[in-house]
Amino acid sequence: MAARFSGFAVSMDTRSLLESNLGRLTDTALKALKPKTATYQSADGEGLLIEVKASGRKTWMYRYRLGGKAEKLVIGTYPEITLKEARELCFEARREVQRGESPARAKQSSKREEVKEKTVKDFGERFFREIVTRDRKITTIPRRYLDRQIFPAIGALQVSEVSAEDVRSIIWAKKAHGFDAAAADIRGLLKRLFDYAITCGLITVNPVHGLPARHVFKPKSRDRNLSREEIGVFLRAVEASNVRRQFKAGLRLVLLTMVRKSELIQARWSDVHLDQGEWHIPAETSKTGKPHIVYLSSQATALFKELRALASTSELVMPGRSSLKKPFAHNAMNSALKKALETQPIPVFTIHDLRRTASTLLHENGWPSDVVEKALNHTIGGVRGIYNRAEYAEQRKAMLQFWGDFVDAAVRGERMAAVRLAVAA
Repeated sequence: MAARFSGFAVSMDTRSLLESNLGRLTDTALKALKPKTATYQSADGEGLLIEVKASGRKTWMYRYRLGGKAEKLVIGTYPEITLKEARELCFEARREVQRGESPARAKQSSKREEVKEKTVKDFGERFFREIVTRDRKITTIPRRYLDRQIFPAIGALQVSEVSAEDVRSIIWAKKAHGFDAAAADIRGLLKRLFDYAITCGLITVNPVHGLPARHVFKPKSRDRNLSREEIGVFLRAVEASNVRRQFKAGLRLVLLTMVRKSELIQARWSDVHLDQGEWHIPAETSKTGKPHIVYLSSQATALFKELRALASTSELVMPGRSSLKKPFAHNAMNSALKKALETQPIPVFTIHDLRRTASTLLHENGWPSDVVEKALNHTIGGVRGIYNRAEYAEQRKAMLQFWGDFVDAAVRGERMAAVRLAVAA
C-alpha cells in the first residue's frame, strides 16, 4: 500500500532506491532506543533521523537544506509511523526539495488551512477536547466558563479577530460581580486557549498578554481558620438565613466531614452508605486521585438523611435547582455562604477555610497529626509518607464523632468537656 505525504502517493517501486540510500536503522534497533536524561537523535541516512525525548516519545524527522537554509520536517511518531513508512515519506519529501519546494512549509500551510477561519466556539471545542480534557481530571469548571462566559461573548468571532478589549470585557464582567478569583481563572483559561491558537498557526499574538494576571487578581496566602466562637456565629447565621435548605445542610456537612467542596457537590447516593456510617469518595472525584472513606458522625449522618429527602429521585446528593441530573454550579455554595454572613461581624472566610478550621481545632484538642491528615485526605510527604500506609479507621471514627459533638457545642455557645481521646495514637 502506498504511503501518503503532502498530497502525494509514494509508489512501491521507490523502495529499492530508498533501501540503497537509507538503512542504518532496523526495527530491532528502534525498539532498543531508550530515553535518556536529555533528548538525542539517531540517524538512518539521507537526512532521515529519529529523535528520542526524555519522556520516551520517538519522532521521525527529515533534515535538509533549501536555498542555503537548514530546515526540518517533522514526519510523525514511531511506532505509529513504521520505519518503512518513514523512509517512503522521507523520499517523497526529498523529491519536493529537489524541485525547490519546502515540505516543512507545505505542512505548516496545510495545518493553517485546516484551522483558518475557525470561530472561537469551534476552536474552543477543539481546545477543550485536545488540551483541557488531557490536562485535567475534572473539567466541570473550565467547561462552565467556556459555555457561560466565553462563548456567549466571543464565540461567533473568528479567532484572529479577538482583541485585548474583547477578553478584558469578559474578565472584568466577572470581577464586577465580586468574583476576582474566578475572573483570574477565566483569564488563565483564555490565555491557554489563545496560546494553543498560536501553536496551531491561527494567530501570532495572544490578546490576553495585554492584561497581566497581577492586574486581575493577586492571590493571598490563606491562613484563616475560625475560632470555636466563630463556628457558632457562622452556623447560627446560616441556619437563620433564607438560603436554600440544601446549602444550609451542605455548608455544615463540609465542616463536619472535612471534605473539599467539589467532593460534596459531585457526591452520589451510590457512594453514601448510611447503614455503615461511611461515605466513599471515588478516585475520579477525589482531588488526590485516590479513593477516600469518610467516616460519618451521628451529626453528619442526620444531614445526609435530610439531603436524601431533598434530593427526591436524583442520583446526586445535591442536585441543582433546574435539573435532578446535574449538580449545583461550583460557585453556588460560595454565594450562599456570602449571603448568610453578609450582616455578621466576623472576618471573611471561604468554604475551604473550614477544612483548615477543623484541622487546627482538632490538633489543639490533642488528636494525632497523622489521623487528622488522613481524615483530610491529604497525602503525607517525605519518608514518613512512604512508610506510613495506616488508614487509622478507628481513630478517625472516634475523632469525627468528637468533632461533631464539638461543633454542636459551639453552636449552643458551650465548651466541650476536657478532651479524652477514645483511641490512642
